Amino acid sequence: MTTTAIRRALISTYDKTGLEALAGGLADAGVEIVSTGSTAARIRAAGVAVTEVADVTGFPEMMGGRVKTLHPAVHAGILADRDDEAHAKALADHAITAVDLVVVNLYPFRETIADPSVTPAAAIEMIDIGGPTMVRAAAKNHAHVGVVTSPADYDAVLAEVRDAGGLTAATRRRLAAQAFAHTASYDADIAAWFAREQAFPDRFGPVFGKVQDLRYGENPHQAAAHYVERGQAWGLGSARVLGGKELSYNNLLDTDAALGMVLDFDEPCVAIIKHTNPAGLALGDSLADAYPRALAGDPVSAFGGIVAANRPIDEATARQIVEVFTEVVVAPGFDDAALEVLRSKKNLRIVAIDRPEQPAGHRVVRTISGGLLVAEPDSAPEDPDSWTVPTAAKPDEATLAELAFAWTACKHVKSNAITLTADRAVVGVGAGQMSRVDSVRLAVERSGGRHVGAVLASDAFYTFREGPDAALEAGIRAIIQPGGSMRDDETVAACDERGVPMVLTGRRHFRH
Repeated sequence: MTTTAIRRALISTYDKTGLEALAGGLADAGVEIVSTGSTAARIRAAGVAVTEVADVTGFPEMMGGRVKTLHPAVHAGILADRDDEAHAKALADHAITAVDLVVVNLYPFRETIADPSVTPAAAIEMIDIGGPTMVRAAAKNHAHVGVVTSPADYDAVLAEVRDAGGLTAATRRRLAAQAFAHTASYDADIAAWFAREQAFPDRFGPVFGKVQDLRYGENPHQAAAHYVERGQAWGLGSARVLGGKELSYNNLLDTDAALGMVLDFDEPCVAIIKHTNPAGLALGDSLADAYPRALAGDPVSAFGGIVAANRPIDEATARQIVEVFTEVVVAPGFDDAALEVLRSKKNLRIVAIDRPEQPAGHRVVRTISGGLLVAEPDSAPEDPDSWTVPTAAKPDEATLAELAFAWTACKHVKSNAITLTADRAVVGVGAGQMSRVDSVRLAVERSGGRHVGAVLASDAFYTFREGPDAALEAGIRAIIQPGGSMRDDETVAACDERGVPMVLTGRRHFRH
């Protein structure tokens, strides 16, 4: 394996983490160090000899530091192909010394624009020009040059330089791949900022960083990994696992679905999820009150499910959760007593979400063969004042509140979706059926008899009256649905025949 000796290193970093140790280690290995501005000052202050880039180029830094490394004396030294005689002659003719190692990290553009008060001028000053240019040059010439863009690599690089006298071809290639990913990510952040007022720009490119390799994907024969959007640490991207086994691919999918359900409610809410659909969902005066009501929705399916709450979990709720085999429990937090109880189940994954709310401008992304589908999230607030009641019977205030709960719950169920609720708890779910009538019948069947006197929500309109008829015959006391079918008058007539109110929202909530 070819090892490139490191004789001269160019170091220019914004993040000075580990800088002194890196410079000292390289100097001890006989490496000449060339540096810029504040980086050179830090290295010199650490007692390490350093040559200023200005002494190499013959030009001082200018324009407030905008121009300092953009010079042939720098870039020829980085880009020279050591195996090309013409390149070697050019270096000699112009008295340019080759650079064997480039250590650069970039201005913190993403961190700067994260401040909502930042001005456009301040953001633009954080667009690094010389840094990415040196990184790309070194990565292009990785056959001869090492490039380091993260302090996390300093120790490994130093160890290899010390032990092997340089960097192996495999290391240089690995570092080059990281470098190109680093500059691509940086440019994507800048492009997104410039297109920030466009809902759907011509190019869509969120940048994701790998959190971990997963044991397997949706099935054991599929490899998988978990990535988080860089600079968007929210939802599961802000998760901390406080106990239990490593999260699996399906755990993450189900946990995300569970989290989305409970965050749609302001009152204490608990959801129990199985295969991204609610086995149970309920509101209560407290989490300890809501949990058993959610569990009653489908206590059989709750076995091996995901429990989510929209409040920090207390000891009383935790003691109820551990009575049922649960894969994951996720919440904004856990008190100490609750953690002690939950950790008594060694395999139970305990997940705290530090930042549950989605950032402005968030888009939902799904893959299809050869591309992506990108959409606004289905998170626009409902406007009950815009709902209409075409039936002769009108819902009273309590019934309307129950219908609103059922309607919100229904948007989180896979289409064709039907939810039956009573007393702010889901009592029956029909999910993922090809026929909306079948979804009604399934929800009634799954309710275990609790459907009588419940209300029904449908995620889309009824094309025919068979669905409402099946619900009304089962004893449903009120219906909420989008409306908009050519046969709305038939479904209205079905409800009027039984004196049951029906609310039309004018909005559907498909969840494919």
